[in-house]
Amino acid sequence: MKNETGYMSVQRILIILIFFSLLALACNENNYTPKPRGYFRIDFPEKSYQPFSLDAPYTFQYPVYSRTIADKSAGTEPFWYNILIPENKVSIHLSYKKIDDNLHLLTEDSRELAYKHSIKASSISEQIFENENRKVYGTTYNIKGNAASPFQFHLTDSTHHFIRGSFYINEHPNYDSLKPVIEFVEEDIYHLIETFSWK
Repeated sequence: MKNETGYMSVQRILIILIFFSLLALACNENNYTPKPRGYFRIDFPEKSYQPFSLDAPYTFQYPVYSRTIADKSAGTEPFWYNILIPENKVSIHLSYKKIDDNLHLLTEDSRELAYKHSIKASSISEQIFENENRKVYGTTYNIKGNAASPFQFHLTDSTHHFIRGSFYINEHPNYDSLKPVIEFVEEDIYHLIETFSWK
């Protein structure tokens, strides 16, 4: 009997110790909660613009903290340019076409190229742009989500000229971390569109 009673006492003591240990752990206020993933702070320059003065049948204003170069990649045509913002790994590709009874085809191609990003995009919003005084008409495509190109547009005078623009960041697409850069550059693109005119 003593052995049995002694055995039962040890068992009871172990159960009580385990109970109080679990209770102490549950009441611990120093529970570890991992911090959410952070992103590097990005410093942006002050907004300021300059006129585009390279050889082309169009002009606009673009940021002073960027540079423009002729597009020399394979398959390029006259008056194709890239606007580069190296600090943010940004490039805005501009491709020009002369209209030759093909405006509908050019606008549809532009729309299809924007919507190719719908696989990764969470949404794509289209907005019509019109400046009757300058004869500049077009559409912007604001592409949200982890798409390779977060913003595209095309502009035309509807009779002679057509230009398409696409904005890229040379980084793995992660909308959350790139959002500050995207929003900063979108302002510059809207400024480009609003100051755009044909020569």
